[in-house]
Amino acid sequence: MNWLVKQKYWLLLVSLFTLSVVTGCSKPANDVALAGNTMGTTYHIKFVPNDNVPDPKALQAEIDTALELVNDQMSTYRPNSELSRFNKLKQGQSITVSADLVKVLKASKLLQKQSHGTLDITVGPLVNLWGFGPDKPKVEPPPQAQIDAAKAKINIHAIEINGLTLTKGSKDLYVDLSTIAKGFGVDKVSSIMDKYHISGYLVEIGGELKVKGTKTDGSAWRIAVEKPVSNERAVQEVIQPGNMAMATSGDYRNYFEENGKRYTHIIDPNTGYPVQHKLVSATVLHPSCMMADGYSTSMMVLGTKRALELAKKENLAIMLIEKHKDGFKVIYSDAFKPYVPSSK
Repeated sequence: MNWLVKQKYWLLLVSLFTLSVVTGCSKPANDVALAGNTMGTTYHIKFVPNDNVPDPKALQAEIDTALELVNDQMSTYRPNSELSRFNKLKQGQSITVSADLVKVLKASKLLQKQSHGTLDITVGPLVNLWGFGPDKPKVEPPPQAQIDAAKAKINIHAIEINGLTLTKGSKDLYVDLSTIAKGFGVDKVSSIMDKYHISGYLVEIGGELKVKGTKTDGSAWRIAVEKPVSNERAVQEVIQPGNMAMATSGDYRNYFEENGKRYTHIIDPNTGYPVQHKLVSATVLHPSCMMADGYSTSMMVLGTKRALELAKKENLAIMLIEKHKDGFKVIYSDAFKPYVPSSK
């Protein structure tokens, strides 16, 4: 069941621990809290109840059913999921899938185009080669010939979409949606909350989250972003997302070193190599958690300069953290600043 934990090639920096630090100080008596397991991780939900909402057990059953469906559509760890069946096709073969899977694939293609190829859901062969997939970890870089061979298998354009029909355009094509599907799961649960006209909620799956409205006492949802260090759990910044989704990606916990050089699990599909820059964390706010999820990964590959250029072009709210010898430097896009209480 750990399809997204094992396949997500960065550490999510917005954790339940940091959420509780910020939101746990004043827990309104009338808030309703739900928690469970999904996608190899956990989910936590808080919401303001109303007369439209079913009892908590019935609501949680509806949420669990929706998340199970996402697994059945998009998990690479379920052999009979829609995505697994697509990956097993031979070149030129087709399969009919759900509208949800098509939606996520189309969003992935858009993100790949906008990010200049830095987010690519077919990058799995490179990730596995460098030892950051489900196989045995590497302790040294692979030979250039193997890198070139793995790069040749990456081709998001070989996912051919015609309505609800997917055709496999390359025999070596393997699709992994771990960079975006968990965010889609958050959006799916949020849509259930909206169906019942819930005025305020927080939906979180494994660190990706979406908030709406206010808590029962009228106060804003405040979310902590973790300081990008591997030896402690500390808060770097507190965000007030308003009615937005939020996703954070980082590179500081999953890496190996060889001859004094650090190789992170954040791999650029264009070069075939792990990125080498000062950016260690990227947080994105967006109306869609699916899009925030994907953008946060692409920002980590792009690096600070190109990430800010993309944010300006697409009017994205992003927060970047660079690691320097004398500490960390936090950089906001113009669209992000209104969501940081400390900057007002």
